[in-house]
Amino acid sequence: MRLRILGCSGGIGGRHLRTTSMLVDHDVLIDAGTGVMDLSIAELAAIDHVFLTHTHLDHIAALPLMVDTVGEMRSRPLTVHASEAALAILRHHIFNWSIWPDFSEIPSPERPFLQFQPFESGQVRDLGQGRRITPLPVSHTVPATGYLLESGRSSLAFSGDTGSCPAFWQALNARSDLKALIIECAFSNRERHLAERSGHLCPSILAAELEQFAHADHCDIYITHLKPGQIELTLEEIETCLGDFRPRMLQSNQVIEI
Repeated sequence: MRLRILGCSGGIGGRHLRTTSMLVDHDVLIDAGTGVMDLSIAELAAIDHVFLTHTHLDHIAALPLMVDTVGEMRSRPLTVHASEAALAILRHHIFNWSIWPDFSEIPSPERPFLQFQPFESGQVRDLGQGRRITPLPVSHTVPATGYLLESGRSSLAFSGDTGSCPAFWQALNARSDLKALIIECAFSNRERHLAERSGHLCPSILAAELEQFAHADHCDIYITHLKPGQIELTLEEIETCLGDFRPRMLQSNQVIEI
């Protein structure tokens, strides 16, 4: 499994700040933030599956445009996987004919450009070639999930957006093959109250969360979702609060293999 980071910022601004999106091999997206917009049309057309952590705009911004751009180039619908609650939000607020056409009915309900595939926590999706993806429990302000990616050799966990969530760590601690963890840290410590209120992490909260992580000493830890105006401050606080965990800042165009 080859994971290419298309976007990992908590906002936009400048040439290198793209919101959350990750390309697995050539055919699977994890979230569809603005980083997807840097792919070529051929790369967009090759994507068969999109797994959404949740429906906040920074994680879905490119999805409506992507379907419109390459739908007619594909021989089968693009499948969007998410919880039933998240898919209901997409149908009601995005693919509703007012904000964007409902491509699950275009060009016809029998042969649409887009189809929705609901799942619940713990259900496994087999993507072929030994690849599997499983939703993980997280805690956010809207229905949300993290993901566990399995290659057959090792696994990688992605938190998506989350606040404090003991069930997330329990799920990870049950794994013996975890190679990497990508986890958010959206706010600096001076805005801890905003992090707690909005279902996010800051360095001090994340430090306490990682104390529950049984594999911290042999798992690569990558920090994502930093707010553009607070990157330097948050990185300083991460070094102070999380130095013993040796985290790294996730970078756009970074490739992680598992």
